[in-house]
Amino acid sequence: MVLFIFVANTPPLQNQKVDLEIFEKASLEVHLKREDEIHPVVSGNKFRKLKYNLLHVLEHGYRGVLTFGGAFSNHIAATAYACKEAGIPCAGVIRGEELKDKPLNDTLAAASSQGMLLHFVSRETYREKMSSEMKARWRAAYPGYYILPEGGSNDLAVRGCAEILTAEDARFDVICAAVGTGGTLAGLITGSHPGQHVIGFPALKGDFLKEEIVKFVQSENWSLQTRFHFGGYARINEILVDFMNSFKLKTGIPLDPVYTAKMMYGIQVLAEEGYFNPGTKILAIHTGGLQGIPGMNRELKRKKLPLIL
Repeated sequence: MVLFIFVANTPPLQNQKVDLEIFEKASLEVHLKREDEIHPVVSGNKFRKLKYNLLHVLEHGYRGVLTFGGAFSNHIAATAYACKEAGIPCAGVIRGEELKDKPLNDTLAAASSQGMLLHFVSRETYREKMSSEMKARWRAAYPGYYILPEGGSNDLAVRGCAEILTAEDARFDVICAAVGTGGTLAGLITGSHPGQHVIGFPALKGDFLKEEIVKFVQSENWSLQTRFHFGGYARINEILVDFMNSFKLKTGIPLDPVYTAKMMYGIQVLAEEGYFNPGTKILAIHTGGLQGIPGMNRELKRKKLPLIL
């Protein structure tokens, strides 16, 4: 059995208090749930989403797993690692046909080294990846494979992410999480306690996520803050790098540039704007993804921007 997939309960995770002057001034109590400490690669929501999906694959005798992601996808890296440990063949459909003729970045190289077959497609094809026609193509190319959506978001992923919040977390008023495909936020909404409000911070442009989230939940105790995406998925600039480095120096907590950093930046801005009532207790979720920092630093160096500490 594979430890990080099949454990009945994950190791106890700390809710680390975030002591920043801005939160003290706003009379806010902010904690960060260190889901990044579950596993070095299959961390945070990646573990939560894969847990029941891979159990399903093994229980139902699928020949392998086919999933989808971009060049910097934490989900691709985590799926590759978890599948190797579980003895499950896997393949990843990667957005960007032009990438197949270039050296692999750290994320894709790591996935490939774990045995994941990389299937590069055009951005146009990728947009239609879950259409009936494309699903038929995937099934023909990878017979007997379990098709896992981009980001791992489906009902089984929501079930796993609902386990992030514990009984002890009922004392918090607000739950915050970064949002990619919506599965993690749907799980947090499902697992939230009475009276809690869940706020999602999308890392992508656009309002399409509302439609994705309501596929999984009927509750109305949630909202999205859509202005902290920094240009879109895996986009980053000097402002965000400076924030990440300052946050790490002040708190000792590393943030990933694709998701959690954007969420924490957003929480700080909202605190400065007086969005939260004084006395509000906030629990933010660290969804992992730290293994992507070296690759992002190479991209920042190429653009002659400051590096992530």
